[in-house]
Amino acid sequence: MEALLVSSGDIAPEVRHFVFEAAGVERLEALPGQFVSFTGDVNGRRVTRAYSIAGLPRGNRFELCLNRVREGLLSPWLFELRPGDAVSMQGPLGYFTPRVPFRDAVLVATGTGIAPFRAFLQSAQVLDSGARITLLFGARYAESLLYQSEFEELARKRPGFRYLPTLTRPPADWPGRTGRVQAHLDEALGGRTDPDVYLCGLKAMVDDVRRLLKERGLDRRQIIAEKYD
Repeated sequence: MEALLVSSGDIAPEVRHFVFEAAGVERLEALPGQFVSFTGDVNGRRVTRAYSIAGLPRGNRFELCLNRVREGLLSPWLFELRPGDAVSMQGPLGYFTPRVPFRDAVLVATGTGIAPFRAFLQSAQVLDSGARITLLFGARYAESLLYQSEFEELARKRPGFRYLPTLTRPPADWPGRTGRVQAHLDEALGGRTDPDVYLCGLKAMVDDVRRLLKERGLDRRQIIAEKYD
C-alpha cells in the first residue's frame, strides 16, 4: 500500500504533524494506539520505520507526529516530502491499544510518545467508558507540549480526565510542574495501585517508570508499554 502526503506543518521545534491518505482504500481501519510502517529509499538503502498514528483515521486519512532525528535515516527524508508524494506503507499494526473494557488509567508519555495517546483520547471506547483518566506528559520546553490545547479542552469538558504536563527546562514564568514524569507519578496515581498504566516514550523513561510502578505495588499486568530509541 502507498500513503500519499496531504499536508504537513511544524507544531514544535523539530516536530511536524503530517496528514496522509492511504491510497486505494475508502477507509483505513485502525485501533487507537496502532502504528504504520513506512519504507523509503534513502541514499541507496531501503529503510523501514514504525510510527504511531496520532489520532483516529478519518476515512482513508490518518495523522502522524514525527520528530526529525538529525542523524536518523528515514525521518529527515520524510520531512522533505511534499503534498502528493508517496511512501510505501504497511499497517496499521500493533497491540499497544486500550484494554477492553477500558478502566481507570494513567497515561504516561514523553515527546512524540504522546501520539498514540492522542488517538486513545479521541476514541469512544476510552472517552465513553466512564473511566477516570490521567495524562502525565513530559517535555523539555513549553513549546514542545504537543497538542496541549486539545488536552486542556478535554480536561475542561470530560469529567474524570486530568492533564498533567511537566517540563524539564521550564521558562522562568512557567507556573506548572517541573522535572521528569517520574517525579509526578504519585500525583498521577493519587495513592491508588489499581489503575492500568500505559507508557510510551524513550526506552530509558519507560523502563524507569515501570520499575517505580512495581515499587509502588502495581502488578506487571497493569503496565502496558511501548518504547523506542
